[in-house]
Amino acid sequence: MAYYSFEAPRQDWKLAFLAEPEEVARLRGALRQRLALWGLSQQVDAAQLCVSELTANVIKHVGAGTPTTLTVSTDGARLRMEVRDPDRRALPTLLSPDMNSEGGRGMALVDALADRWGVLLSADCKITWCELDLAPTAKGAPASDRIMRAEALLGLHGESAGGGEVPRTRLGAACAEEAVTGVITDLLYWLRARGCDPEVALDQAQMHFEAEALSMAGRMEDTTSRGMNPVQSE
Repeated sequence: MAYYSFEAPRQDWKLAFLAEPEEVARLRGALRQRLALWGLSQQVDAAQLCVSELTANVIKHVGAGTPTTLTVSTDGARLRMEVRDPDRRALPTLLSPDMNSEGGRGMALVDALADRWGVLLSADCKITWCELDLAPTAKGAPASDRIMRAEALLGLHGESAGGGEVPRTRLGAACAEEAVTGVITDLLYWLRARGCDPEVALDQAQMHFEAEALSMAGRMEDTTSRGMNPVQSE
């Protein structure tokens, strides 16, 4: 029996761009396509958020229109993203914003999602990088990464509110639900502040959730009916 997988060679991928708000959507789309080619679709959401925040940091602290380069690489164990800009003075800072802060959450979000991040300085540029570990995940459980990212965001929300980690016991279920509501509310405010329609985002999130849940249930049923045997080719 032969087993085949179809993935593009994982050579370092670079994309030069001007750090403009309008470029963020293009970056996210290009990154999604690249990770899909590499067979790393489960890391797309976290990677997109990290790249968006690193780019937003350049726009805010270095200036809109700054020549910037995104480099994405992997050694099979980690996914690494680097954002290079020419300003060595404007260093990203990890802050602890309170609930009323309008800014300061960007690097905190990167810190919550990424397994590690840092800054490299050279003679003519600054490189802000972050890495996601590529730990093996069980097939048929595409929601696992989303759950881990949700827990990271809830932990960040709890720290901002001074509440610490969200309880994981039954007695803490009400607290967990309240924390989730708080995170969603923060995100809706964030969307509205940027001219987006929160109701549209909620509808889209619900559709994505239902579609993924249905797809996962179908894959689990199919795997069970086949005795959990891998797909074979003759």
